[in-house]
Amino acid sequence: MKIKEIRAGAIDLSPTLKTTPRVPKVPNEGIGSIMARYPEIKRTTWGNPWHRIACVVTADDGTFGVGITTHGGPVQEIINAHFAPALVGQDAMATEKCWDIMRRISAQYGTAGLASYAISAVDNAIWDLKGKLLKRPVYELLGGPQKESIPCYASNTDLSYGVEPAIDWFLELGFKAVKLFLTWGPEDGIEGIRKSEELVAKTREQVGPDVELMVDAWLSLNVEYIVRLMDALRPYRVKWLEDYLLPEDTDSYMKVRQRLPGTTLASGEHWYTIHPFALAASQGLVDILQPDISWVGGMTASVRICHIAEAHGLTVIGHAGMNYPYGQHLAMAMPAIPMGERSEGVAPPGVPLEETITLPGTVAIKNGRVRPTDAPGFGLEITREWLESKAL
Repeated sequence: MKIKEIRAGAIDLSPTLKTTPRVPKVPNEGIGSIMARYPEIKRTTWGNPWHRIACVVTADDGTFGVGITTHGGPVQEIINAHFAPALVGQDAMATEKCWDIMRRISAQYGTAGLASYAISAVDNAIWDLKGKLLKRPVYELLGGPQKESIPCYASNTDLSYGVEPAIDWFLELGFKAVKLFLTWGPEDGIEGIRKSEELVAKTREQVGPDVELMVDAWLSLNVEYIVRLMDALRPYRVKWLEDYLLPEDTDSYMKVRQRLPGTTLASGEHWYTIHPFALAASQGLVDILQPDISWVGGMTASVRICHIAEAHGLTVIGHAGMNYPYGQHLAMAMPAIPMGERSEGVAPPGVPLEETITLPGTVAIKNGRVRPTDAPGFGLEITREWLESKAL
């Protein structure tokens, strides 16, 4: 079966909540900011304006698969103007070949970054199509189920309702692990370290001794600050520190590893394709690799990263992996993945997780665990009419 058409377009995946959150919104500064040194440039200005992208790959018989990613306009152009002409006519089963074609033809302008987002959307769509044509779930195509279900943790990416009510809600939903985002960084000096310690200490007391607690700095720290911060947080048994440096600053990753040999370090959501992960694994820069399956190069790249991790005795916990079926299927099949992240705010306090699902066919997390369906492909229940209703 050949690929007949590849087409990408912007879509709106904002969920429509039916339940009113049980607490009001509160003023907040948002998660840690890589732009904190330039306070005059507001987040509404430096955050990019692009929408999500849906990529539809259609076979000769009309069967189609869907992949999604972010960074709208530029990624849409890469898919429609560059990748599509090269891949139309290729075998729809040839996931390895199609991925390699996209990686090679994008090398002239850089496979990492925007091109990687485009590769991800196309690759995941082809895997979805492949599963539908073979009438098997993707996780079976990857080797079959490695676990009965996937343990999940909740990330408090949305601070709109306050940290404490959000964490209470995560615990009520059955999550056995939660992640905090640190608001303060080097620009805040010792006061920022004190505030971060207060936040972590308060949350540790709130969740008790038997719930894992992680912290995420979202690219905003430097070597000195990281060392001082983790020294302050040592009493609270933080499971890992995540995403703490600019992604390309490999030298600083090495320095942090040398300075903090006993701290569990996690990173990778802003690393693209397989090579940064191979370097990080071979040099021991981090303990946990965190690719985003919709950013890093899709399912094909993600499977490679899992194998790299296993070869080096590391684990993989994909960024936002439990938000959509793509990461659920990967985690279901890969021994290197012990748990998965539910992010994008998880759900406002009091709002059921089912109401936050944005892609039809996505299984909601229950009691802190999830298992994707056995439906063909990624199990997405997406029609062309649905895509048209979400198009921008």
